[in-house]
Amino acid sequence: MTRYASMSRRAAMTAAALAAMATLSGCGGAKTGPAEGDMALGADEGAKVTVVEYASVTCPHCAVWQEKTWPEFKTRFVDTKKVRYVFRELPTPPVEVATAGFLVARCAGADKYFDVIHQLMATQQEMVAGGPRAWLLRTANAVGMNEQQFEECVRDENAIKALEGRIRAAQAAGVTGTPQFFVNGTQVITPGGEGASIEDLSRAIEAELAK
Repeated sequence: MTRYASMSRRAAMTAAALAAMATLSGCGGAKTGPAEGDMALGADEGAKVTVVEYASVTCPHCAVWQEKTWPEFKTRFVDTKKVRYVFRELPTPPVEVATAGFLVARCAGADKYFDVIHQLMATQQEMVAGGPRAWLLRTANAVGMNEQQFEECVRDENAIKALEGRIRAAQAAGVTGTPQFFVNGTQVITPGGEGASIEDLSRAIEAELAK
């Protein structure tokens, strides 16, 4: 067994249990205010409108939303700083792979965090075609990490515990799956869609901006 395969057996089991608990929890509103470990783009903290996305780098629906909806959402609301966009991590199966992906994104640094997240979502098919370790290592290499740094990153117990805390926070917020979107704490749902549509998000955002 490689060091990668064994790196987070405990962490993966804990994350899986927490994710399952989040899935079974009652539906409720996510906190609008800042949370420990938040990664954000767009407007500064305290913005009039905050959009929170709960997602996973191994979630195919999240990848579809990023491919089809994120570019327009980013152009209209993030680049213009009309909203503060917050990404919150919630690992989905295979949980140990999603966990490692999030750890790599954190190790890459705040300036490259979203590069890693978006790259992993855009190349999910490589997780199956070439194996999860090769997929993750290739992404880590692309942001300047060598193999030793990658191994140390995905076995960092403190980082794993911090991620477990973020999963607990998602559970406490009543998050039931990925991707889930909240505009100022109110969930935005598009029935039958791959996450909230740009039309539904736009209506919710513009309504909050008009207040």
